[in-house]
Amino acid sequence: MSSSGPDIATASGTVRGRRHAGVATFLGVPYAGAPVGAHRFTPPRPHESWNGIRDATRQGPTAPQPRRDSFGTLDMSPYFDPGWIHGDDYLTLNIWAPEARHSPAPVMVFVHGGGFVAGSSNCALYDGRAFARDGVVLVTVNYRLGIPGFLHLSDAPDNRGMLDVLAALRWIQDNIAAFGGDPANVTLFGQSAGAILVAGILADPAARGLINRAIIQSGTGTGAFTPGQAQRVTDAVGRELRRRPTAMALADIPDEEFAWIMPHLSAVDLRIEDTFHPLGGITPFGLVLDRQPADTIAAGGGADVDLLIGSNAQEGNLYLAPHGQLTDTGEEDLLLAAAQSHPHPAELVEEYRSRRPGASNPELHSAIVSDALFGNGTRRMATAHAASHSARTFLYEFAWQSNALEGRLGSAHTIELPFVFDNVQLPDLHGPRALLGTATPPTGLARRMHQTWIRFAATGNPGWAPCEPTRLRTMHIADTWKVASPD
Repeated sequence: MSSSGPDIATASGTVRGRRHAGVATFLGVPYAGAPVGAHRFTPPRPHESWNGIRDATRQGPTAPQPRRDSFGTLDMSPYFDPGWIHGDDYLTLNIWAPEARHSPAPVMVFVHGGGFVAGSSNCALYDGRAFARDGVVLVTVNYRLGIPGFLHLSDAPDNRGMLDVLAALRWIQDNIAAFGGDPANVTLFGQSAGAILVAGILADPAARGLINRAIIQSGTGTGAFTPGQAQRVTDAVGRELRRRPTAMALADIPDEEFAWIMPHLSAVDLRIEDTFHPLGGITPFGLVLDRQPADTIAAGGGADVDLLIGSNAQEGNLYLAPHGQLTDTGEEDLLLAAAQSHPHPAELVEEYRSRRPGASNPELHSAIVSDALFGNGTRRMATAHAASHSARTFLYEFAWQSNALEGRLGSAHTIELPFVFDNVQLPDLHGPRALLGTATPPTGLARRMHQTWIRFAATGNPGWAPCEPTRLRTMHIADTWKVASPD
């Protein structure tokens, strides 16, 4: 049975969570002030103090966003539910903490994905009870999305969604000890857009002293927009809204209108000479930086932070299989995919053919898309970190195959998440059009992967040898685990 309490005093006031099976849960805990009106475009502000006890037993509101619960024929509701829950106070944290503890627990802070335009920490997929069960204080973060979070504006700071996550990390430094966490042992981890935010934070001097370790799941160290690319999106927003695209001019636009125009921004051409869309056109928003995080890391950024980084073996299948693009792939499809990231598409296609003799056109299609979106930027980030830092770098590839969509989904983008959270039993993850398909994942895979992430957070060592500057050892994670090194 659940029971009310405990009550925890934070810098802004006391919150009351609930207890269940040895885990204390606190939901919707504010870490910054409500981003409303003109404050949608300012840096995050401290939350106002409150009197009495704030209820932290229910999920709070989420960032304004368009509805996204499917990719073609694939049910993505476990990843995007509950969608937009209206309310001003959405810069919040969810916290799961072990009740029985004899010393401060490692803290893991998760940043959700969703293409910088959707998602929240409130979905069941990110339930943190398994982490608390295993001795970790797990914190999940809601942050600004879309236009409020990431639109490049001349009169506002860039990357406001990332500034939110940094504010959450500062809140954790000041408050997490009251929940049983160790502020001197904080691991920041994220997936997809959340992983790109982790890469940006790792490279940002403002993060120094806030994190000890980082995990980048299916992200990239080369996913940032240049200011010139970001300005093209800004100009498109101005045209859609028939307003001058500045923070001042957009201050009174309702969030509903911001969410409504999201689909209209997907076709913005971000290619400038030989600079391509850094995320392959899958989202109109991202970090806006003068230099890619991998380049900042190569120059010494994040020097004291251990890094676990990896991607899935067939990331691109998420963007292809649900739309029928892996059933009958022709030469033109390969060239179009290659043209998203390479100035000479035919050369790139031939390079993949030579590296993968015997691969079918659908397999080549998936490989080209997978590397362009996440694989190449993951390896570049790992190489930069391993070559320039005394802190350790660990690389993985998740390769368990889902049989969803008649076996075509495979080890697609997002597939690793239920294993990391040890939540593979969730009913909505199973079925012919669900992420995990109809087959039962191998016994112990979720448990082992979950424990590996915890081991890295607690000790800085996931259980295999770190990369060397000229040797990227990779742990291949599937039914069996095996370390491989490239020739």
